[in-house]
Amino acid sequence: MAKWRNGEISPFRHFAISLFHYLFMRISFLLFPVLFAALIMVSCNNDYVPKPRGYYRIDFPRREYKVFDTTFPYTFEYPSYASISADSSRLAEPYWINLNFTPFHAQLHVSYKLVTGNLAKYLNDAHTLVNKHIPKANAITQREFVDQVNKVYGLVYDIRGTDAASAYQFYLTDSTSRFMRGALYFNLVPNNDSLAPVIDFLKVDIEHMINTFRWKKIK
Repeated sequence: MAKWRNGEISPFRHFAISLFHYLFMRISFLLFPVLFAALIMVSCNNDYVPKPRGYYRIDFPRREYKVFDTTFPYTFEYPSYASISADSSRLAEPYWINLNFTPFHAQLHVSYKLVTGNLAKYLNDAHTLVNKHIPKANAITQREFVDQVNKVYGLVYDIRGTDAASAYQFYLTDSTSRFMRGALYFNLVPNNDSLAPVIDFLKVDIEHMINTFRWKKIK
């Protein structure tokens, strides 16, 4: 009887192992495309449902108002969480101010002009400044404001669009001698979808400002 040294394999066993290895490789080669195709089909049948975008919860302050009544030629009520500062920009003129909505990183820029036969120009300028947002706006709607008792007339512009730099603008005039304009801006990269709750909240307070706006006698 033949004996094999330790570590050596008989010829018959070597043949059996080689045959098994050959068959295994052939079967794997044939089955791989089938398994791969089945995996693709299963993946395609599973509809991908993206998760809705989430936003941080915003705690809005309680609505309370105080009166802006100084030596300026106009007065109005504004929210107590806001502050007012003089416009310090290079182009600023007398009686130009900023309403700072600090909790929301927003400002309402307010400008004031005396009208000396050039009201049409100021109205056209306000319209032009709104139209500059058209490339980034989905829609721009306007609403007329009329307070005949206090001689305050104007237009309010709602500017809708994710990337619009200003979502809300307006102008007021007595139609003869005075004109003022307001524009809301955020000190953030525009994303009005996520800012929508804040914009809606601020609109209410700005419209309260408009409703309580009064001209004062010019000294």
